[in-house]
Amino acid sequence: MSKKLSRRRLGRPRLLIVGCGDVGTRCLRILSTRWRVFATTSQPSRRSELRDGGAVPLLADLDRPATLARLAGLASRVLHLAPPPAAGEGDPRTLALLRALRRGAWRRSPARAAGWSAKPAILPEQDDKRPGRRPARPALVYASTSGVYGDRAGARLRESHPVRPQTARARRRVAAERAVRGFGRDSGWRASIVRIPGIYAENRLPLARLAKGTPALAPQDDVYTNHIHALDLARTMVAALFRGRAQRVVHASDDTEMRMADYFDLVADRRGLPRPPRLSRAQLREAVAPNLLSFMSESRRLENTRLKRELRLRLRYPTVASFFDA
Repeated sequence: MSKKLSRRRLGRPRLLIVGCGDVGTRCLRILSTRWRVFATTSQPSRRSELRDGGAVPLLADLDRPATLARLAGLASRVLHLAPPPAAGEGDPRTLALLRALRRGAWRRSPARAAGWSAKPAILPEQDDKRPGRRPARPALVYASTSGVYGDRAGARLRESHPVRPQTARARRRVAAERAVRGFGRDSGWRASIVRIPGIYAENRLPLARLAKGTPALAPQDDVYTNHIHALDLARTMVAALFRGRAQRVVHASDDTEMRMADYFDLVADRRGLPRPPRLSRAQLREAVAPNLLSFMSESRRLENTRLKRELRLRLRYPTVASFFDA
């Protein structure tokens, strides 16, 4: 990298991605041309990959809070994409991250009641540098899951519907959401939540499942599912960083209204694979593992009005069929 390019990157505003997997890497591609993006990883072997993608890699492990100290005050925009642990009732990873961010925000600002200072030293940049304008509030966007709603028998859901988690996995997500909202109320950060349904992309299609012949539900027992292309999800997360409202939930869901087995049929037809056999729910209990069955036991349809009106996002792939057509 030339010295001129290096100086240009050092002068950019800072942004932090926590949990830079597939979706995080897509966010990085969108952001790295205008922001100096830091990305955490707990695997030293991934540092070169993140660096090649345009990020400044940081070794940090959410399961080891002591490694998060350098995140305090590092950036005024944070994408939290890391999942909770696979066991337990809460999400200690999110709590550890929020504690680190809180130390950066409160260490330098005595105005704890307001949670914000007119001259906050925590911000490496000011989004609006016009005279007399206060800098933008720091923003945190948390990637949650639509699983927090539980089974709704195919009902259409707005973001204002109450959560009803039915699995330990979903309860951990609810705990993380509550922690993020509490952090936003107490610290002065603009905290937003994006609830995500099933993610798909060319490298995230159920091809192995179809090739294996894993059965799907018969029409009378089938459930509604919701979808979002990984690229559109990344664009949603970035839009929420700058346009998301405080304490606000947004559904990152496309316009597809489809039952799960019909989705498998569509993928099979477009990729030249056999359609999966259809079984009743009683038969399926004997044929698939309990964890797979749990994903086939909840039915709901997400409305995405806030995605379009508040985030002003135009989906690249408004339906799964449009992805295949493209």
